[in-house]
Formats: sequence, C-alpha cells, structure tokens
Amino acid sequence: MNILILGGAGFIGRHLCAGLTATGHCVTAFDLLPSGGRIDWPDIPGICWHAGDFTNASDIASALKGTDLVIHLVSTTLPKNSNDNPLYDLHGNVGGSLQLLDIMIRQPSPPRIIFLSSGGTVYGIPHLIPIPEDHSTNPLCAYGIGKLAIEKYLALYQRLHGLDYRVLRLANPYGEQQSFRSGQGVIPAFLWKAIHREPFEIWGNGTVVRDYLYIDDVIGAIMATMEYNGPERLFNIGSGSGHSLNDLISLIRELLGKDIPCRYLPARDCDVPINILDIRLALNKLNWFPTVKLQDGMHKMLMHMTHVIGQKNGQI
Repeated sequence: MNILILGGAGFIGRHLCAGLTATGHCVTAFDLLPSGGRIDWPDIPGICWHAGDFTNASDIASALKGTDLVIHLVSTTLPKNSNDNPLYDLHGNVGGSLQLLDIMIRQPSPPRIIFLSSGGTVYGIPHLIPIPEDHSTNPLCAYGIGKLAIEKYLALYQRLHGLDYRVLRLANPYGEQQSFRSGQGVIPAFLWKAIHREPFEIWGNGTVVRDYLYIDDVIGAIMATMEYNGPERLFNIGSGSGHSLNDLISLIRELLGKDIPCRYLPARDCDVPINILDIRLALNKLNWFPTVKLQDGMHKMLMHMTHVIGQKNGQI
C-alpha cells in the first residue's frame, strides 16, 4: 500500500514510519524541512521524505499523488498554548485539514484517511469514567475544539463525497524518542528531570489523572485501523486505566531508586481533573488491545534516555 504520513518526522510519525516499512508498505513522510536541511531527516530506511508546508495547497497536492492512504498526524499547536491564539489554531489545524480534504476528493481515486484526534481534550470534563466515544464533547482548549472540528468535517465529507475515513481519539502517548522539550508529554519531561536530579514541576496538586499509552501500542492501533473495513468511524485508543501525576512521580522514584523533590505550581484552566478512555469498541471491532504496562514502558523509555545521554557525554 502507498501511504502518506503527514507529520512523519514527529514522535509518533517516526515510529509509524519504521513500523509500516517493516511490514512492507511504501511510505512517503511529509513534514517541514529540518532547519539543517535534508541531512537532518530521521534515519529510517525505506522512507521517501517529502518536505513541505501543511498549509500550502501545492505542497500537499504534490505529496498526495498515487497515495492509497493518508495518516494525518499534523498539529501546529499544543493543548497548553492553543488558547493563547485560537485564530492561529483554527487557520493552521482546521483550515489546513479542510484544504487537505478538498485536495483529496479531487484525486482520480481519493485515498482513505486516518486522523489522529485527541481523546485527552475533545471530551472536556467528563461525567462518566471511563469515557465512551458517545460521551458529550465540551473541550476546554482551542486544541480540542480544533480536533473536534476536523472530526466533524471528515464526517461531512464522507456524507457529501463518500470519503472513507477513520478517527482515533488518542490518549497520552509516550515512549522512546519523545522530546522532553516539546511541551507535550509529561513522562519524558519528568524522566529528564529525574535523570538530571532536577525537581519535578507540577501544575496543581498532582492529582490530575490521565490515560498513558506506550508508543508501540499506538502504532499497533493505527495498523489495526488500516485493516478495518467495518461501519465504525470513531475509536478511543488508550490504556483503559488512569494514573495521577503523583503516581508517575512514585513510579519514577521507584525506577531510579532515589527521591526527587517536587515543586507545585498553580493549576491550569486547560487541565481537566480526570481523563480515562473507554477502549472496549477498539477491542471488539479492531481486535486491538494495549500490551505494555505503564511501569514497563517507562522503564524502556528511561533506559533509552540514559543510553542517549551517555552517548552524548562520551560515556558509552
């Protein structure tokens, strides 16, 4: 299958590129050109890299040629900063995605599309735990509103133009190669601080609960969705269990065998108190289920980070 990954150089994109080429797919990865030029593309064998701007119609049209499936991973904002400029979020994410759909339906043979939405933000404050797909959606941030709007446009284009799509509402992904500087991903940030013996910084009192999913399980869910041809369009993809920030700190202290101090900061308005996804639909329809426990995934991530740090320091 000829697959175009939009956002292929990102955390999820890199793992997905490697997973898809390993299973024999022909993969084109679309992303902004790295600041250092083409030599800075991720070193993933078998990938055709396509540099371009997601909001540029000609760049997207060029990348789409001959594509059977589009996997949309692009986001130009983060939940924590999207409320600072909702118009920018609207233009970059919703506008860019709507332009993408217009280009797709004009193709001689329109490709399918899998869109990674946000299970952590589209629901808002839940009235039911775990959160099923038919739960009300009242996002607290522009990021979640944008993801939800893209979902709605996908449904509209399916109705109007027969566009074949699936939406994965993803929990909080984590794993190797995730940037601790990106601002999205508390686990890499905590692990980095712990390794360098810096205090944890917690927004609120540490009782905020999230659903964390290891990257290999994320990739497995996307691949299972690629094989699915049933009527369901929307799936929650998570671990099915929740852990507080304080839980994460306890796990890290246990993994490292040392105490790390904490600094508690004022809570943020964009943070819902609890988010755990109901994943029964994915289990039943996609025959997918998470396989990596949080402690095991964090251990793998910790080993990778310490290895990389050791290489940079010339220790190994």
